[in-house]
Amino acid sequence: MRRNTLLASVFGVAIPLLAALPANAQATRTWVSGVGDDANPCSRTAPCKTFAGAISKTAAGGEIDALDPAGFGALTITKAITIDGGGGQVASVLVAGTNGIVVQAGANDVVILRNIRFNGLLGTASPGINGIRYLSGAQLNVDNCHIFGFSTNGVDIALGATGMAVIRNTTFRNIGNNGVNATTTAGSAVVTVVNSSFHGKSLTGGGVLAASGAIVTVSNSDFSNFQTAMAANTGGNLTVERSLIERSNTGINVNGGTVAVSANMLTNNVNAFAVASGTLSSANNNVINGNTANPNGPALTIK
Repeated sequence: MRRNTLLASVFGVAIPLLAALPANAQATRTWVSGVGDDANPCSRTAPCKTFAGAISKTAAGGEIDALDPAGFGALTITKAITIDGGGGQVASVLVAGTNGIVVQAGANDVVILRNIRFNGLLGTASPGINGIRYLSGAQLNVDNCHIFGFSTNGVDIALGATGMAVIRNTTFRNIGNNGVNATTTAGSAVVTVVNSSFHGKSLTGGGVLAASGAIVTVSNSDFSNFQTAMAANTGGNLTVERSLIERSNTGINVNGGTVAVSANMLTNNVNAFAVASGTLSSANNNVINGNTANPNGPALTIK
């Protein structure tokens, strides 16, 4: 009798404790696969099928990894997360009539997007809008991605408070408006673009635009075949270093903003520079040749 009473007492305590455990605990690492199912727990042996299916099962600050080549769908991110498509394979986000990935995270959240192809299907009846749209969060990192075929921007940075974006080793092709479009309505959008490539189509669109509130630094990157390869509008600040700008109607346009250039090559453009208003300054070590029109603008000396 004492033994039965003791067991009952033990189970009487244990059962409520078990009931208090979460039914669907989030993992720090989850997995997606082209042959997965979003009803799965998103483990390596039972992966989910989409990024949207996996993110609800991934803890804040955790990571979603792709197991194999597939299209993993559009996604809105509201917390710190890393999404890695894996090296050497084609993990993609292919969208029609919408954005690829929207980052609308918390003020302290860092989001990392790595090894992903974003295809906006430009030329179809309903192309994608922006490859990545960054609306809020402490920092967005875009590493080793390919972004192409969107009707508006490749990466659209439209912040309402101070935030940072770092874009590394990423290729932009065939974008309707700008490869990177940066602005903020409060604070500053601090953007670094490094080791990246921007290629337009038939002298349309632009590579990088620093608009109001944006502080953009571009280095070791190349631009070709744009209406305007890079520009700074009123309230925007653009620094361009060690980059190649070629075969565009205008290499760098100063439209009310502030631009500084150093150790760049601008070749075979119509205009190396165009200055409507604002400030253009040079470290006097740029190479300017083969452009149809001569560079112009204040505070610019070419050696």
